Amino acid sequence: MTNLDDFQVCEGDLDEETFKRYQQADVLAVDTETMGLIPQRDRLCLVQVCDAQGLVTAIPIAKGQTTAPYLTQLMEDQKIVKIFHYARFDVAQFQHTFGVLTQPIFCTKIASKLARTYTSSHGLKALVQELEGIELDKSSQSSDWGNVSNLSLEQLSYAANDVRYLISLREKLMEMLGREERLELAYRCFQCLPVFVDLDLSHFKDIFQHK
Repeated sequence: MTNLDDFQVCEGDLDEETFKRYQQADVLAVDTETMGLIPQRDRLCLVQVCDAQGLVTAIPIAKGQTTAPYLTQLMEDQKIVKIFHYARFDVAQFQHTFGVLTQPIFCTKIASKLARTYTSSHGLKALVQELEGIELDKSSQSSDWGNVSNLSLEQLSYAANDVRYLISLREKLMEMLGREERLELAYRCFQCLPVFVDLDLSHFKDIFQHK
């Protein structure tokens, strides 16, 4: 395990101490980095987790790795809300790689689309820019995440920032959704996500369209 103040790297899975710390959380921010956008083809390379106190843990996932017991327990813990930005993709990666059925879920992208109807910009960078007043550096987004034993500091910094603001964003988006009387609708959308993940992993597309 490598530590850098509020950032650490745990190879393959959380260590026991960090797992027990995260296990006490009410909410955790979670993100993934992969080799591409198709779970069945593009493997999971890195998982990032952050708690409300700002401790970010990056977990490199080795090629061919199919288990991460501590991480799995957290993702399936019904007492902890897992916050993602575009949960549909990350949850599918967890399910495909580890057989994890992640619950409960909060997706900041869905929340943004329901709350911020005055804009079409719902990416994480735009969301953090508006609600946190911080401009994220996305230059490492499209890079080789497969070389997990030799990720650059720029890549790790990018990965950490993808989870560092999610808990604060959730609070602000919940306030907006409540004000606009759309919070219950948002939670109903989050509850539907596992169905869409199953459809995605089974290669079904556009089944709700008329044609």
